[in-house]
Amino acid sequence: MKRQVLALILGGGQGSRLFPLTQERSKPAVPLGGKYRLIDITVSNCINSDISCIYVLTQFNSASLNRHISQTYRFSGFSSGFVEILAAEQTPGNKNWFQGTADAVRQIMMHINDFDPDHVLILSGDHLYQMNYQEFYKRHLETNADVTISVIPTDQSRASSFGLLKTNDDGRIVEFREKPPVDQLAEMWVDTAQLGLNPAEAQSRCYLASMGVYFFKISALRALLADEKYTDFGGEVIPAAIDKYKVQAHLFDKYWEDIGTISSFFHANLDLANNLPKFNLFNTEMPIYTRRRFLPSSKFLDCHIEKSLISEGCILNKVSIIDSVIGIRSRIGEGTRIEKTLMMGADFYQSLNDLDKEQASGRPLVGVGSNTIIRKAIIDKNVRIGSNCKILNEAGLEYHDGPNYFIREGIIVIPKGVTIPDETVI
Repeated sequence: MKRQVLALILGGGQGSRLFPLTQERSKPAVPLGGKYRLIDITVSNCINSDISCIYVLTQFNSASLNRHISQTYRFSGFSSGFVEILAAEQTPGNKNWFQGTADAVRQIMMHINDFDPDHVLILSGDHLYQMNYQEFYKRHLETNADVTISVIPTDQSRASSFGLLKTNDDGRIVEFREKPPVDQLAEMWVDTAQLGLNPAEAQSRCYLASMGVYFFKISALRALLADEKYTDFGGEVIPAAIDKYKVQAHLFDKYWEDIGTISSFFHANLDLANNLPKFNLFNTEMPIYTRRRFLPSSKFLDCHIEKSLISEGCILNKVSIIDSVIGIRSRIGEGTRIEKTLMMGADFYQSLNDLDKEQASGRPLVGVGSNTIIRKAIIDKNVRIGSNCKILNEAGLEYHDGPNYFIREGIIVIPKGVTIPDETVI
């Protein structure tokens, strides 16, 4: 399988709905769970599925993603595996950047042809799920499909927010509609019991939503992308494939989340600290890989911690942390209370000399000072929050742009590298 399948991870989107987290980085490079990045989820799924030939396609704000990939995924010299960045580039024959997901794959077709795979697995770099692609591949081969689409069953309340697929009795896809209105849902009803759900589940989850995860025979992919009017997979290539080729559905009935908004990203992160999280970081059969940083163990000095994840290299001094995720190298001062917050941590430690100088100047250190209260917030990397601050959104604003913060869906977001002075109230 190693040389038969080439995986393409699409990481070039602008990620505007995740602003300001994507102000200086691409969406797949956004930190997740205290120590990972979003791209780690998809790459780890590939590695755990014995797919080790992977191209990552990038375009917007790609520097940090490129750096993370190059520092993290280095296979043995005795292995043929690779995780390689393919950035959007202008060539003599094409002066345009990527115009969409399908156009991105079309523009790197020369690299695909050099690899000469039998099948191409197309993935997104910003979804949260754990899938063994071997099972997906097996379904693709057994049905002799030209294209196989991974689908999740969903109920009527969420169906209109997805691209929906309709199948026949053999699991062949016969129709696709992008986010159909409620009055059209009855036409997209599917007996999901035929795809593996039990009768009770099939009755409530009777619609099939596309995950944006595809297996293509290379011949079908080349033929479909030869038509340059198709720039997007979901809205254009897939409907065209249904009309011309054998397109099958593969049912995935486990947790999957497109964390494309601040709210979905925030809640997906906090859920990681639950007793029974929807996404299990402790799954020994599907480990999540990331950059090795060789950090010391975290230090807790007389702290109160409830239902939280604390990453490596943190120094926490007499603090209360509740329902939160604390990222690598976080420093939190005495008497501070943090609730329902994602703190992404820091990229570096400040030296003792730097700490002394900045304390003398009155500038807050990287991390959080003393006697500060933070609730329902996302604190991006390398942020400096002073002492005696209140970051609470007590006014209950849903959307607001402040001088050094943003409120999105009621969640306070402090962008990367921002300084919040002592006594600040948000």
